[in-house]
Amino acid sequence: MVTTSNHVAESLPREMQIHTYAILREVEGKHWWYLGRRRIMASFVGGIAPKLRRENDAAPRILDVGCGTGGNLEFDVIEHLDDDVAGLREMRRVLRPGGRVMVIVPAFMWLWGVQDDVSHHRRRYRLPELRQAVERAGFDIERASYANITFFVPTLLGRVFMRLTGLRPASESNINIAVLNGVLGRIFGAESWWLQRMNFPFGVSIVCVARRE
Repeated sequence: MVTTSNHVAESLPREMQIHTYAILREVEGKHWWYLGRRRIMASFVGGIAPKLRRENDAAPRILDVGCGTGGNLEFDVIEHLDDDVAGLREMRRVLRPGGRVMVIVPAFMWLWGVQDDVSHHRRRYRLPELRQAVERAGFDIERASYANITFFVPTLLGRVFMRLTGLRPASESNINIAVLNGVLGRIFGAESWWLQRMNFPFGVSIVCVARRE
């Protein structure tokens, strides 16, 4: 069951479908999607760390609240939760004052695809919806932007094609031209430079950084 509200009455498993873990473990070190996302995540974390050092005079510590294979920090979490605000409130509870939470979620319900199904997502977000959930949890938002504008159109076209044809791969990670991973990863990762300087008006994902007072 999927919804655009923050609470889902009919519960699904929080973890992804079991077969997707082996696929994820196989591709996350070389697939262009993960290569590019790591560059983007690193740029955001690199911007947060100096602030924490200045404010707390201590080395920042990172708590990974995800449940992936361990190959990446898992920021795609709250779309798996029946009540995303409750999950965000728990993240706030374990943060020390002045700590930051970094959240990445999938964007736009009309971009729903096979990967959302096999990942047991409850929802995809619009930027105002994510901002509302984060603020309801008690955070002060420092930055929120769409991301992955580069492959927005190919993602949209691919998912429309799968809907029309009924094509359902075991994971969308299997739809790939491996020889292009390096090139596509660099193209996608180049968004990190732009995201340090501007917000995107749309994208496949949303990135949000918020502070606990």
